[in-house]
Amino acid sequence: MMKNLKFVLLAFLVPFVSNTFAQQKPALTWKDVSKWNYNRGNSLSPDGQWMAWASGPTEGDLKMTIRKTLDTLNYSYAIGASAGPLLFSKDSKYAAFKVSAKDVEAKAARKANKPLYDKLTLVALADNKQTVFERVKSFSFSGDSPSWIAIQFMPLESAPKDPTAAKGTDVLLYNLSTKKSFNLGNVTEFAFNKGGDLLAYTVDANGQNGNGIFLRDMKTGITTALDNDKAKYKSINWNENGTAFALLKSNKNEKYKDEVFSIIGIRKINGDLTNKVIYNGLEDDNFPKGMGLNTNGSPYWSDDQTTLFFGINKLNKKEDKKTDTTNKTKVEPKKEDIEKPDMIIWNWQDKRLQSAQQTQEMRDKMFNYTSSYRVADRKFTQLADSNMRSVMVAPKQLYAIGYDNSNYELMGNLDGQSYTDIYLIDLKTGAKKRLFEKMYASNGGRLNIAPNGKLASYYVDGVFYSINLETGTTANLTGSIKSSFVNELDDHNITKPSTQNLGWSADSKFALIMDNYDLWKIAADGKTVIALSDNWKSKKTEVAGRYRIYQDEKGTDLSKDQYFGVFNVKDKKSGIGLLPAGKNKIDILFMDDNSYGSFAKAEKGQVYVYTKSNSQESPTYYASTTANLASPKQVNKNTPDQAKYAWTSGVKLINYVSAHGDSLQAALYLPANYVAGKAYPTITYIYERLTDGLNNYSMPSFPGGGFNKAMYLSNGYAVLEPDIKYKLNDPGMSAVACVVPAVKAAIATGIVDEKNVAIHGHSWGGYQTSFLITQTNIFKAAAAGAPLTNMISMYSLIYWNSGGTNQAIFEASQGRLTPGYWDNWDAFARNSPIYHIKKVQTPLLLLHNDKDGAVDFTQGVEYYNGLRRLNKPVVMITYRGENHGIAKAPNRKDYAVRMMEYFDYMLKGKPAPEWWSKGVNRLDMEKHLEVRAF
Repeated sequence: MMKNLKFVLLAFLVPFVSNTFAQQKPALTWKDVSKWNYNRGNSLSPDGQWMAWASGPTEGDLKMTIRKTLDTLNYSYAIGASAGPLLFSKDSKYAAFKVSAKDVEAKAARKANKPLYDKLTLVALADNKQTVFERVKSFSFSGDSPSWIAIQFMPLESAPKDPTAAKGTDVLLYNLSTKKSFNLGNVTEFAFNKGGDLLAYTVDANGQNGNGIFLRDMKTGITTALDNDKAKYKSINWNENGTAFALLKSNKNEKYKDEVFSIIGIRKINGDLTNKVIYNGLEDDNFPKGMGLNTNGSPYWSDDQTTLFFGINKLNKKEDKKTDTTNKTKVEPKKEDIEKPDMIIWNWQDKRLQSAQQTQEMRDKMFNYTSSYRVADRKFTQLADSNMRSVMVAPKQLYAIGYDNSNYELMGNLDGQSYTDIYLIDLKTGAKKRLFEKMYASNGGRLNIAPNGKLASYYVDGVFYSINLETGTTANLTGSIKSSFVNELDDHNITKPSTQNLGWSADSKFALIMDNYDLWKIAADGKTVIALSDNWKSKKTEVAGRYRIYQDEKGTDLSKDQYFGVFNVKDKKSGIGLLPAGKNKIDILFMDDNSYGSFAKAEKGQVYVYTKSNSQESPTYYASTTANLASPKQVNKNTPDQAKYAWTSGVKLINYVSAHGDSLQAALYLPANYVAGKAYPTITYIYERLTDGLNNYSMPSFPGGGFNKAMYLSNGYAVLEPDIKYKLNDPGMSAVACVVPAVKAAIATGIVDEKNVAIHGHSWGGYQTSFLITQTNIFKAAAAGAPLTNMISMYSLIYWNSGGTNQAIFEASQGRLTPGYWDNWDAFARNSPIYHIKKVQTPLLLLHNDKDGAVDFTQGVEYYNGLRRLNKPVVMITYRGENHGIAKAPNRKDYAVRMMEYFDYMLKGKPAPEWWSKGVNRLDMEKHLEVRAF
């Protein structure tokens, strides 16, 4: 077998030096992970001169750092145990952030069930003068003219807790230059317009006295009551220019169970002469009966302020009270009403399973049917309905696009192949016209609308097209390009899955569409085609996506510099590319063995920032003042404690050939203190394709699946991550065909100890792990999290997190088995771990939680009980109440420790943990839990 194995080793992507003779650093422990210090969150000031980030341990108190992007000046502030966002004022003179309680205080408060309140720190960046405000709920600077900061406070502890009690609290308007402040009482919501010269706010006071929507002129201080009523007001939504806004108003109505909402539209702002539009639909003959305005979305104005857009849903009337008018006696309920059965009826014709309807019940009740109200002629139009539920209002509000899958919903929920009818709705007339019938939707199936609202692009059967919404004229966009626009790496059961559509240029003249490598600039009529990346396919380099760096952009503005991620699929190098303004060629600025991300440009300055990292170096920020990102300056450092510990020595990329004859790759991460010629215990971690993350940094943490790569590398393990290419109707066998040759290729490097190789995966990776150990004995140990184990029973079980069946997931998504097992029994059985269980010789650690809403708990139980019946070594761990991944911190810690104990025993010869070697008596469980605590 070995002599026929074809593989090629690439050079180390990250240089390393053997430190055999250097002083050995200690390996990470799980206690160290609790104290692990790292950066999170990032803010760049509008002028680009300041950056801010929070940092601190995984558990404990944090600090906020604000520093000059291009200088060494920096400020540091204690912010408690949790980090919220930091906001800069638009003039970059001030910063504001919340300060939470310290970790010790927060834990004590949780035990005592006492409330805690955040503080707000306001910093003048010129001199670091700080102003602190107590009991802060929210805050906001005043838009583009940041003379003010508005701060809303939490209610007093003595405030009434009744659901019907007034919800308003104090808002402080604090002038940043004069330090003067003004208090607004009983405020529920507030919102500055874009310019920051106007503040809209709502009031909810005791007894609803003085409730209303108010507008304050921030320059003069004059406040106008735009509407007052014994009502509640919410969902203030300014238009983009800050010249108009809309909101909701609710009144009690004796006819209805629910409050009746109205829309208020405010425009032509001019003090008491401001134009106000109020609409609730109940007095409109065209408004659908039994419906009311929806409260679960924010109404908004059209760009020309002629039309209000909003949602409607069912409005429940109060039931008539039946009384005996003769003797006024109380009517007793009938016995048959009291003893009604509690049941669910599952009908084969249901478009959605009853479980799906139950899971999605609240969503259905709250569903927004998009509608509009044109002010001039008082015309209401319901755009969405029970069949055409999805309606998107296009830019410029000339048209809306509606999607109706009602004729295909049942079959789509059965086999996963989705279709939809697409309609064009004229927003002036309300007329609906079907553009496409039974459009294949499994690979997108939606129109990409141009910024002018008159053009759209779409994909059908391997080809991208455009359509003129005014004339209905279509054009073939990619037909003349000698390249494939079918995604070559998508191996799901989808007909010709599409490559990426990056949308339209800002002037709506060009569509930007990718093949598998190159980005094309295509005229809307398809007659002119330009490759913005010049035959990158020949170098296996691809445009990995566009960075959106301009505020409020509408499409890709080709008159401005545009930046793209670039990536080489062969050697995994990545970088950043620049398409200069007005040019037609992307220049690769740099490309190397690092991972780049978080690229941003200062809103009002010539400063560019991005992160850089690799398998050995955590993400750090760099900044440049030139468009070509020349001479970047490192802004910060990350993970300061890493230098104290043994760390991975780098990563190798292995090329190998699968048993199916496919050329694939695997990433082999080297253990700390690696010595050439020495073989190391190795964890093979699998999912699907993983090598694109070759240069990603692994942050020490307590993950939801138990495995943390950084922790294992620090403790002397190598980690292998192979790619898996799937064949339809053989998902498990495909994993075997790809993973086993990858392991053999890794062993051939001399780095992997062939006698001490383990495998681990979670969810779909858990399935592949469970299956692989039925087909090979190459692994000494295995750990599978939340695995599918019986593809036949799993096929018709329910994905409880959504309520739908797994059938669609199997036939058109990750399961890759189609059609149902009754017509494909051999494939389902051939790829089910449970049907090969007698061949398992590898010890298995199995994680399956009892409330798993993705992979049914019975899958784990069935595999565990089968292995146990055959007297094969297996332990299943279940965390009660946990879902598909482990969420609670004590449980995440516990499983991380147990998994490493297991692998240390199996691969390193350390003593077996008692919970593995002997089991745990239920009565002694508490003792074992206490031992785990740290």
